[in-house]
Amino acid sequence: MNWHTSPTDAILNELQSNMDGLPDDEAAKRIQQYGPNQLQEKKKRPAWMLFAMQFKDVMILILMVAAIVSGFVGDVKDAIVILIIIIINAVVGFVQEFRAEKAIDALKELSAALVRVRRNKQVKQIPATEVVPGDIVLFEAGDMVGADVRIVESHALKIEEASLTGESQAVDKSPRALQDEEAPLGDRTNMAYKSTLVTAGNGTGIVVATGMETEIGKIAGMLQEKEPATPLQQRLADFSKKLSFVVLGICVVLYGIGIFLRGQDPLNMLLTTISLAVAAIPEALPAVITIALALGAKKLVRKNALIRKLPAVETLGSVTYICTDKTGTLTQNQMTVQEIWQVEKFNLAIPGISTNQALLLLMSLNHDAQKDHTDNNKRKGDPTEVALVQYALQQEAYDDKWEQAFPREQELPFDSDRKLMTTVHKANDQFLVVTKGALESILKICKNADAEPITARSNQLAETGQRVIAYSCKLVQQLPKEEDQTVLESDQDFCGLAGMIDPPRPEARQAIAACRTAGIVPVLITGDHPVTAGAIARDMGILKSRDDRTVTGAELAKFSDEDLDNNITHIKVYARVSPQQKLRIVKALQKKEQFVAMTGDGVNDAPALKRANIGVAMGITGTDVSKEAADMILLDDNFATIVKAVEEGRRIYDNIRKFIRYVLACNFAEILTIFMAPVVGLPIPLLPIHILWINLVTDSLPGLALAGEKADTHIMQRPPRNPGEGIFSQGLGFYTIWVGVLMAAVTLIMQAWAIHVGDAHWQTMVFTVLCFSQMAQAQVSRSEYEYIYRMGIFTNRPLVGAIALTTILQIAIIYLPVLNRIFNTAPLTITELGFSVLVSAITFHAVELEKFLKRRSGKVN
Repeated sequence: MNWHTSPTDAILNELQSNMDGLPDDEAAKRIQQYGPNQLQEKKKRPAWMLFAMQFKDVMILILMVAAIVSGFVGDVKDAIVILIIIIINAVVGFVQEFRAEKAIDALKELSAALVRVRRNKQVKQIPATEVVPGDIVLFEAGDMVGADVRIVESHALKIEEASLTGESQAVDKSPRALQDEEAPLGDRTNMAYKSTLVTAGNGTGIVVATGMETEIGKIAGMLQEKEPATPLQQRLADFSKKLSFVVLGICVVLYGIGIFLRGQDPLNMLLTTISLAVAAIPEALPAVITIALALGAKKLVRKNALIRKLPAVETLGSVTYICTDKTGTLTQNQMTVQEIWQVEKFNLAIPGISTNQALLLLMSLNHDAQKDHTDNNKRKGDPTEVALVQYALQQEAYDDKWEQAFPREQELPFDSDRKLMTTVHKANDQFLVVTKGALESILKICKNADAEPITARSNQLAETGQRVIAYSCKLVQQLPKEEDQTVLESDQDFCGLAGMIDPPRPEARQAIAACRTAGIVPVLITGDHPVTAGAIARDMGILKSRDDRTVTGAELAKFSDEDLDNNITHIKVYARVSPQQKLRIVKALQKKEQFVAMTGDGVNDAPALKRANIGVAMGITGTDVSKEAADMILLDDNFATIVKAVEEGRRIYDNIRKFIRYVLACNFAEILTIFMAPVVGLPIPLLPIHILWINLVTDSLPGLALAGEKADTHIMQRPPRNPGEGIFSQGLGFYTIWVGVLMAAVTLIMQAWAIHVGDAHWQTMVFTVLCFSQMAQAQVSRSEYEYIYRMGIFTNRPLVGAIALTTILQIAIIYLPVLNRIFNTAPLTITELGFSVLVSAITFHAVELEKFLKRRSGKVN
C-alpha cells in the first residue's frame, strides 16, 4: 500500500486501527507479530570464526606452508619469523572486520528512546521498541520520530530529514494525501520517518512501519552487503595464485633434474627444492604492505584524514570517480541570504520607516527564530528563519529599536497548504501585517502587484540555486475577530524577495579542480532540488561540458540498467535521489570497472559509503552510522583533504611496487641460480640454510625501507592507475626477468670460474655475491627512471641502514668461527672478498644503464 497517496480512513482500515489508539492487548499481539521496533542484523559470526577466516587468503596459506617447511629443514628461526608475520596480518584483518560490524550498531542507536502514543483513548509514553504498526503517535518540537508514520494532523509541523534525504531545510508536513505514487522521500510531505527530528510545531500520525520495514531499516539491510575487494587485494590474490603454480612447477622439475640427471642424494635434493620454494615466496610482502599502509595512515591523520581500514590508503590511489554529497560536504550546511530585492514602486507608508528600509523591517519582524541568550545579535531555530532575520540584523540600515517599536500582537503560523506565515505588529495607532512565503502564494494575496518583473527576478535568483522567499504587508486600523483572521492575508502590498542558499566551501572548489588534474571525475549525488544541485555543480566545476547531464531521482527510477550503463559516464549531477538509488549509482560505476569514492555525512549515505571502493565520511557533521560504514573520515570535513589522501595513496602503491620489483627479481635470481647450475654441469651452488638466510635478510629490512620512499614530484599530474592492470604491468614483469637473469648469470659465471681455478671457497663466494648483488639492486630499485646520484644515496636513510646492517651480518657469517660452523662458510681472503664485491656491483650499474636508455628513448623527461 502506498501510504503517502492513501487517505486516512483507508490507512486506518488497512491497519485495523482507529484514532482512539490500539487496545493494550492488541498492541501486545502485534509486537509478537511484527517484532520489536528496532533494527536487526544478520547473525554475527563469533570472534573465533572471524579470526580463523583471516587465514583463508592464498598468500597466507602459502606462508603457512613455508613456515612448516622452514621448521622441517631445521631453520626454526625462519619459521618463527614467518609465523609472526602471519599472526600480525591475521590480527590486523580481524580488528578491521570487527570494527566494520559496528556500523549497524551505530545505526540502531539512532532510535528514539521514548515515544508518546495514544492507546485506549489515553496518551502514554512507551519505549520506542514497543511501538507497533497501527499505533497513534504524537510528536512535537524536539522529538525524535520513533517509526515511519503517516501524518494525519499537522500544526505548523516541520521535520528535519537531512540525515535521511540529504535535504538541508526542515520539511513542512501536511496530512493531505499526495497524488504522485513515485514521489521521492524528500517530497513525501505527509510522512515522518524513523530517526528524523521534529524542529517545529506538533502533529499526530499513524505508525505504518516499524523496525527493518522502516526507511532507515531498509538502509540497515543494505549495509549488510559484502564490501568489494580493494585493488591491492585483487592484484595480490591473482599474483599469489600464479606464483604458487610457478614455484611448484620449478621445484618438481629441479628435483627431477637433480635425481635423474645429476645423481644427487634424494633427501638432499628434497631439502634443496623445499628451501627454494621458501625462498621463492616473498613472505615479507604482507608485512611490508601492512607497515607501508600503517605509516601512510599515520601520516594522513596529521593531514586530518583518519583511516579506519588500512587497505583504504592504497585504494585511494586507484580512485577514478568521487561521488560527493552536497549538504555539509561541498557546502557549509548553513543557510545564508545571498541577495535581497525590493520593488521600486513600494508606496506603503510605514510609520517611522523610510522606503528603502521596508524589506529589512519585514525580514526582522516576520520570523520564528529565538534570541540566543549568549549573544543578543544572534538567533537560533529553523535554519531558514535564522538566516533571514540574521541577514536583516547585520545590515547598516537595520535599527535595533524596531523590535520595541513594532511589538508582535498576533501570528498565523506557516501552513503547507497556504505556504504563508503572517505576523501582526502594533504600529502607533495602526497594525502592520507582515506576510512571507512562496512567491506564487504571496502574489495571490497582493493587490496591483506587477507579477511579470517580479516573477522574472525570482527566476533569476532560482537559476543560481537560491531558494526564494517573498514578502508583502499592509496596514490595518483594527484587528479582525479570531474567526475572521484569514482577512489579514488579503489586499496586501508586495514588498520584495530574499534569495538564500547553502553556500559552497571555497576549498572544495579548489579540491575538485585538483581532482580533475589528477584524472579523477567528481560527481554530485544529493537529495536536494535539481536547480540548486545544478547551480552548485556549475559553480564548483563539476558541470563543465555540454555533454555533462543532470538527472533527478524520478528520472533515474525510469532508467533500465542498460539505460544507466549507457548514460552514466555523462551524468555528473544526481538530484532528489533515494538511498537505494545512491547505491545503484555506485554499483553501476563499478560495473564499468571504475573505482569509486563516495563522500557523505548522513544516514542515507551509509549504504553507498560501504559499497563504494572507499567511503569517506565527514568527521564533524557526519553521523555515527556514516563514520562506521566509511573507510576514511575527514576530521576537518574538508573536501580538499581527499586530494592529500589520494596523493598519499598513490605514493604508498608506488612504494609497494618498488618492493615487489626488488624482491621478485631477487627471488627469481635465487631460483634461476639453483635451477640452472645442474643444467650447465655445475654442483648445487647453495645449501638450504644459505637460501633461507639470503631470503630472510634481503626481503625484510631493505623491503621495509623501500616502503618509506618519498613521492614522485609528478604523482598528481598523472591519471589514476588502470583498475584492471595486474601486478606485473608497466614493465614490472620484464624488469623481474632481466634483472633476475643478470644476477643469476653473474653468480653462475663466478661459481664456474672459482671452481675452474680450484678455489676451495667457491661456495662462500657464491653465497656472498648473491647477497651483495641483491643489496645493490635494493638501492637502484628506489626509482624506475631517476638516477641514484640525482636522488642522493642518503635521502633514504632507513635503506642505507638496512644495507649496512645486512652487509655487517654477511661479513660476520664469513669471518666468525661460530657462524662458519652454522652456515658451513669459510673465511675469504681479501682478494676473494674484493672480487665478490666487484662482481656484485654489476647489477647496480646495469640497472642505472637501463634508466639511461629509457631516458634516451624518450619514455621519461
